[in-house]
Amino acid sequence: MSRKHPVIAVTGSSGAGTTTVKRAFENIFRREKISAAVIEGDSLHSLDRMAFRAAAAEAAKAGNNTFSHFGPEANHFDKIEEMFKAYGKSGMCKRRYYVHSDIEAEQHNKHFKLKDLKPGVFTPWEDIEADSDLLFYEGLHGLATDGKVEVAKHVDLGIGVVPVVNLEWIQKIHRDQAERGYSAEATVDTIMRRMPDYIKYITPQFSLTDINFQRVATVDTSNPFIARDIPTPDESFVVVRFKEPKGVDFPYMLSMIPSSFMSRANTLVVPGGKMSYAMEIILGPIMHDMIENKKK
Repeated sequence: MSRKHPVIAVTGSSGAGTTTVKRAFENIFRREKISAAVIEGDSLHSLDRMAFRAAAAEAAKAGNNTFSHFGPEANHFDKIEEMFKAYGKSGMCKRRYYVHSDIEAEQHNKHFKLKDLKPGVFTPWEDIEADSDLLFYEGLHGLATDGKVEVAKHVDLGIGVVPVVNLEWIQKIHRDQAERGYSAEATVDTIMRRMPDYIKYITPQFSLTDINFQRVATVDTSNPFIARDIPTPDESFVVVRFKEPKGVDFPYMLSMIPSSFMSRANTLVVPGGKMSYAMEIILGPIMHDMIENKKK
C-alpha cells in the first residue's frame, strides 16, 4: 500500500454493476480535480477472444467443462499484482487495453499508429501517463488471490460490487442479450461453466474489500432465468458494508441520503434509486482525504 501513490480497485463479477461505481468515481475525480490512471480488468486476461475459445474447446475435450474467464488459467493475476506494486512504489506502471468493439479498434489503431487491431485482441503495452494522482482498476480481479498471488496487499481502497446472486444473473442475461446478441440459454451455460471459479476466485475478494455495495431486489427474483426484465433501482435497496466502521461518519450519511438506515453497526442501507448519489456521498470524502494525505 502507498500513501504517495494510492491504488483503488473496484471488483465485481460480470453483470454485477461495476460500471455504476466507475461513473461515481469519475464524477468525484472531476469534482476534486484528481488525475487517475485507469486500468481495465479485461486487459489483464491472458487470452484474447480467439485463444480463449480455442482453450475452452480443448479443455472441454479433456473433460474440463469449467474453464472460464474467472480463473487463473485465463488471467494474469501475477501481472495485476506487479502492476499495483510498481505503481505504489513509483507512480508508474505499464498498461494495455482489450479491444471490445470496432469503435475501440479504430481509436486504438489511431493511438498506437497501427492498422491491424480488431475486436477481441489486446493493444500493445505502454507506460501509463506520468504524474497521475492514483491508479484506478475496475474489473473481475482487483483483490484476487490464488495461493501465490495476493493482489489485495497492494490495494489502498478496495470496493466490491456484488448484487445478490439471482439479481446478478438477471442483469447478466439481459445485458448479454441486449449488447451481445446471446440467447438466455447461452448465458446460462456460461454462468454454469463459471460457477466453480466464481466460488473460488471471485467471492473471496468481497471479504478483503474495504466497502461492499450489494443491491438487493424488493421484487421476486426467485427464478432469474425466466425474468422478463431487470428490477429497477427503485425496486431495490443497496446494502453498504464497511469493513472498518471506526471513523466512518454514519450520522452525516444518514442525514444526506434520504430514507437510509443502519441495519448493523457497520452496515448502511440506502434506497436503490439513490445508489449513485450514495456512492458519491460515501466515497467523495475518502478521495478528498486520500489526496490530502499525498501532500503531507
